[in-house]
Amino acid sequence: MYRTPLAVQPEFEFRTTPESYRLGYVGEGKLPDQMKVWRVQNTPKGSVVAPGSGFEDSPDAEIIATGLNRIKRYGDVGIGRHANVLQWGYGDPPSQMTEAGRKLFINCIHYIHRFDGQAPLVRREREGRLSALRWAPAQKGTTQQKLVFSGTYPQDVIRKYQGRSDELNDYYVKNLELLYRDQGYRVDEDLKSLGLKSNRKIETLGRLFELLKDETRREIAQRLLDRYTDGHTTFDFKNGRDRIYFSDFGGYKFFVVPEGYLTAKAAKAAKE
Repeated sequence: MYRTPLAVQPEFEFRTTPESYRLGYVGEGKLPDQMKVWRVQNTPKGSVVAPGSGFEDSPDAEIIATGLNRIKRYGDVGIGRHANVLQWGYGDPPSQMTEAGRKLFINCIHYIHRFDGQAPLVRREREGRLSALRWAPAQKGTTQQKLVFSGTYPQDVIRKYQGRSDELNDYYVKNLELLYRDQGYRVDEDLKSLGLKSNRKIETLGRLFELLKDETRREIAQRLLDRYTDGHTTFDFKNGRDRIYFSDFGGYKFFVVPEGYLTAKAAKAAKE
């Protein structure tokens, strides 16, 4: 993206890391006090086009560049692609862009052309689990922060944990890999009962199909397959494993990339 067809040579500078980035950052370690950035345009108009959390949970979406924005979260998308749509988060016209910004814009248009005709694989139907996770500000006089879950809860879960908000929060944070959406975020206790630790790993899907052969667990396995598949998809674990993926935004379900989709993408890239 920074070399074809034009060589992009940005001029880097350092900016203070926004405090909102620290609250929204759930990666390993700590963010530095200063962040290395470069200007795409000459005014602060825009810079983020979409939340970064979960943006790439399907094979037809990718983050090309993150943007710096003091009220957003770390990793939010400055430039992204969803299928054949280029998402450009900057608001200035080319006349107000830096030279490097104009060249990058041209390169992005050149890049998106290879996806001509490729419709989106996933439509947004649910909120991603990571979008509800953040750090709570440290209490006055301390430096200790706490990871909190700020999503919506089903009414039966609220009643169960009434008056015990800390326990409710810890329950969700601990079981992040087992969350799905059903009148709010819900922890999949069915999967937990089977000893499965994540609802979005391909190994989990394969295990559920294996359990259909077990008369004692066939019913729960089928219930989970109904929950996490559309009922019409055929999964080829032997020859098509690399085409299976899970999408929170697509409804917390497993999908299969259409045959030839990834091959066509790679072939177009190889020609350029």
